[in-house]
Amino acid sequence: MPGWFDLYDWPIGVGGKDDVAGLTAAVGTAVNEAVEKLEREEGIKRDRIVVGGFSQGGAVALLSAYSHVGATADSGGEDGGASVAFAGCVNLSGWVTLPKQLQKTSTPLFWGHGRFDDKVLFEQQAYGVKRLKDELGVEVESESYDVAHGSIPAEIRDMATFLDRILFQTTDSGAESGDTETV
Repeated sequence: MPGWFDLYDWPIGVGGKDDVAGLTAAVGTAVNEAVEKLEREEGIKRDRIVVGGFSQGGAVALLSAYSHVGATADSGGEDGGASVAFAGCVNLSGWVTLPKQLQKTSTPLFWGHGRFDDKVLFEQQAYGVKRLKDELGVEVESESYDVAHGSIPAEIRDMATFLDRILFQTTDSGAESGDTETV
């Protein structure tokens, strides 16, 4: 089955082995290059972009938002100084990978997960939220749903409410925020 990176454990529980090379390539090639293209060609700044995904895509989004793995100087990575936060991160049924690489940013997070998930075990949500919220101070909106490894309309509504809040909150003048893009 095609994926963002190799999986060594199934189902995916807390403490599983991570594919460092595959994760680094996914974040660097897929995410950071897309973000840099949006910045360069569309003029959309990183702090107006939301990264997100489902399952492996959620894991890649988390790593993109809360680490410098795969970063380039243009993306504010290790050689580029302080990281510029994304407007937000959405993780649906994903998990934290490379936990020792996590770094604090001001990027808010929506994490939705199925209570009956038998692929990415439900324990991943509690573990990931604790790491990000308690250890790094990330603003986390965490919701669980009566579903297995999938999504339901309630989760999509909750995610949309989160996106609406972070992207279209009004400014002091009462005008809506500027251009945004979700990758």
